Amino acid sequence: MTELQTAKANIGVVGLAVMGSNLARNLASREGNSVAVYNRSPERTELLTSEHPEANFIASTTIDDFVASLTKPRTAIIMVQAGKGTDAVISQLAERFEPGDIIVDGGNALFTDTLRREKDVSAKGIHFVGAGISGGEEGALKGPSIMPGGSAESYKTLGPILSSIAAIAEGEPCVTHVGTDGAGHFVKMIHNGIEYADMQLIAEAYDILRHAGGFTPAEIADIFTEWNKGELESFLIEITAEILKQVDAKTGKPFVDVVLDQAGSKGTGVWTVQTALNLGTPVSGIAEAVFARSLSSQAEQRSGAGNLAAATKQWPIEDRAAFVEDVRRALYASKIVAYAQGFDAIRAGAAEYNWNIDLGAVSKIWRGGCIIRAQFLNRIADAYATNPNLLSLLFDGYFVEAVTRSVDAWRSVVAHSALAGIPVPAFGSSLSYYDGLRSPRLPAALVQGQRDFFGAHTYKRVDLPGTFHTLWSGDRTEVEAEPSTH
Repeated sequence: MTELQTAKANIGVVGLAVMGSNLARNLASREGNSVAVYNRSPERTELLTSEHPEANFIASTTIDDFVASLTKPRTAIIMVQAGKGTDAVISQLAERFEPGDIIVDGGNALFTDTLRREKDVSAKGIHFVGAGISGGEEGALKGPSIMPGGSAESYKTLGPILSSIAAIAEGEPCVTHVGTDGAGHFVKMIHNGIEYADMQLIAEAYDILRHAGGFTPAEIADIFTEWNKGELESFLIEITAEILKQVDAKTGKPFVDVVLDQAGSKGTGVWTVQTALNLGTPVSGIAEAVFARSLSSQAEQRSGAGNLAAATKQWPIEDRAAFVEDVRRALYASKIVAYAQGFDAIRAGAAEYNWNIDLGAVSKIWRGGCIIRAQFLNRIADAYATNPNLLSLLFDGYFVEAVTRSVDAWRSVVAHSALAGIPVPAFGSSLSYYDGLRSPRLPAALVQGQRDFFGAHTYKRVDLPGTFHTLWSGDRTEVEAEPSTH
């Protein structure tokens, strides 16, 4: 930036790979925004500005010029690969920014890293915001769903800017101040966990339709297109239909048949499961989706499994239309469980980290821009508007009725899949979770007895207050005891 360049930008973007470039273009396209852009490799900056001369960019080749090009309070969004690269850029900015300035990490950071970074940066009087951004490359350019954390003070500056670029759903921007410090990245992590479950459930529905129903990929595409007109309407159902319609130009085969059946993972699903385990909150549908991807990638093990006993039962299908409807109902019920578990995890995280997260507001910002955008997110918003302290989405009247309509088909699909040897880990675990939730008594009583037997872990009784331990040797006397530390 030379002395003659006196123009200033109200927002800056550091990191100009595809996501960063698209976000910068989105920002520059909104009235009132002027965007400072900087990349460690100047070639990327030059490429962006030369390809989009119409954009209101202020380009810099050094971090010092970038900082100088920002109006106060300086606000910069970091869009670099999560990890050491993010820490390096944060350090560079924190050395140059002043109290009251704002650093935003827009990458897929682990929320505990955001907690650490926020603590370090805020000690200097600088605001640090971890902002989850969902919607992929297209969302970054045309309007993502944005989940910023950080201080309420920083959101006074940042909120209008993010609202200007967010997706719009039913007249409302898909952005809200989620909560303090790591809340935004935590909610984005759970979003991605739900995404894993949703994708796995759709894949299982496809597998059932194809291998039990005998439908071709093109026919299943038509089924998904029809499903997308009803209560399953969503971005993932829509793109699944498009994928199944696709024909490989080289072979003439369905596209899905030429893709290697090994699914990748970038970590957020794993983080969701690990975090839920630490919080003691079951997210079994998400966990099974993560494990399904892991199993798909065990190429050597799978290649050596040819001698394992196969199923000997056939799935008797007399009415194909009824069969398709049963699969649809099972998919919808399982999807409800996935979202219920995800929102339970958000509630548990909020309690653990002292975040005041509005679950209804979260569901609203997921209605547009993000990967899991779906029609029934409005129903989730309604459920939390009616009862902000709802213990589970499965207890809301709308979802009680929806699952009641679907539960017989759900059980039939899971049972017949097992008999036919079709793996449905997400369908099956979702149904087991539902049955566990509604069961008046679980075999955990026996597990607790086992724990007391081998480890003196103690137990509680249904008829007396206090904590007890049985002396399992000798006369097996029950004694009142303090909780064991074993």
